[in-house]
Amino acid sequence: MEEEAQIKKYEMTQEGYDDLEAELEELTNVKMKEIAKKLGEAREQGDLSENAEYDAAKNEQSEIAGRIEKIKHMLKYAVVVSQDANEKGKIGMGSTVKILDVEFKDEMEYKIVGATEANSLKNKLSNESPVGKAILGHKKGDTVKVETKAGVLKYKILSVSNK
Repeated sequence: MEEEAQIKKYEMTQEGYDDLEAELEELTNVKMKEIAKKLGEAREQGDLSENAEYDAAKNEQSEIAGRIEKIKHMLKYAVVVSQDANEKGKIGMGSTVKILDVEFKDEMEYKIVGATEANSLKNKLSNESPVGKAILGHKKGDTVKVETKAGVLKYKILSVSNK
């Protein structure tokens, strides 16, 4: 008898969970209805075998359906990590941290989030990334070494906020 495959859990903040629910709502109730309308209009044009609008709408429908299934899966196996669980002054999920790259004297501010929420453009750093993983559990004043493909980087933690 084979063992059941281990199901991946998706750690995320409450904000990340809420964002996924909102995206699911939008895709299901708005985008899929828009696609159905496009498909109906394309069908009215007659021969579907050479109808580029129909093909494009079918492709878009397939992509959206795939995203809907992925979001449903992530929500089903989501583990919402509360900021309240963070030890006072220590970095955890949902913490906002300011760190200093010791070598380049470059300050950065990140919010620590689950991998599904990570977004470098919004300064949301995954708890599974090398830097995210390395700074978890540390506090203001700590210096943390992070091993990367580019070598060892050192970051000094300047501030931690768990609000």
